[in-house]
Amino acid sequence: MRIVFIGTGEIGVPTLSALQKPEHELIGVVTQPDKPVGRDQKITAPPIKAALGGSKISILQPAKIKDSKAIDEIRALAPEVIVVMAYGQILPKAILEIPKVACLNLHASILPRWRGAAPIQAAIAAGDHETGITVMYMDEGLDTGDILLQRKIDIAPNETGDSLHDRLAEIAPEALLDALKMFPNAPRIPQDKALATYAPKLNRESGRINWNETAEAIERKIRAYNPWPGAFSDFNDRKLKIYAASIVDLRGKAGEILRRDKQFVIAAADRALSLTEVHLEGKRRMSATEFLRGQQAR
Repeated sequence: MRIVFIGTGEIGVPTLSALQKPEHELIGVVTQPDKPVGRDQKITAPPIKAALGGSKISILQPAKIKDSKAIDEIRALAPEVIVVMAYGQILPKAILEIPKVACLNLHASILPRWRGAAPIQAAIAAGDHETGITVMYMDEGLDTGDILLQRKIDIAPNETGDSLHDRLAEIAPEALLDALKMFPNAPRIPQDKALATYAPKLNRESGRINWNETAEAIERKIRAYNPWPGAFSDFNDRKLKIYAASIVDLRGKAGEILRRDKQFVIAAADRALSLTEVHLEGKRRMSATEFLRGQQAR
């Protein structure tokens, strides 16, 4: 089948690579425009474009995919299937209607749980025991389309947003390839709206720790938001990002520093957290032990 892939994030790179195999006809890729990245604001291609390297596949990078020019360019490719994964813009109805067979989205959760922009982080933060990839038919709603198939994986006790992202990226290609083999008799399973939950888009402030929450909830949030946006708290008028911590059976007033010698322990609502990896604003990422040595030397 003639396929157009629409995506931006790194999680979609393995799926894009799978579509470049001889049994498929990848006729075009749509991704976000190049943008400035890092302290030096170097203009950088999105991961999907970078993964194509010197490929001759047509690459479209519209600022807004709903613009008529972008829609016309995609329509001109005459795809039978459009595959979308981590694109970052909502597709208008005009694009959903282009492919002859289907417009499919690969979503990083077991829908209808965790519709929305940040399902990976939401699953860890909520303490879910499993997640996965859903291949769904796209409609005009936010991850509301019928389900074609799902592939599940367990969430490890020490899972981070980074590690779960990579594991889901690995299983996505097989899920899509299995789905494509099911046409023209692929199933359509409506989602149960009553079971729907939402994972809104994250920003930097989303990572702020509320020490009035339980130690377990905070520890899950630290793992979920590693590496981005990073869980953080204020420390001496600077932002202290916390990348790893363990729960300890100590108690104190929420937010109180209970130990800062060989351990860096902060009280939560019930027990406390011993920080193990931190990043103070203006410094580099380091172990909590190294951080404490630096504080004591001042």
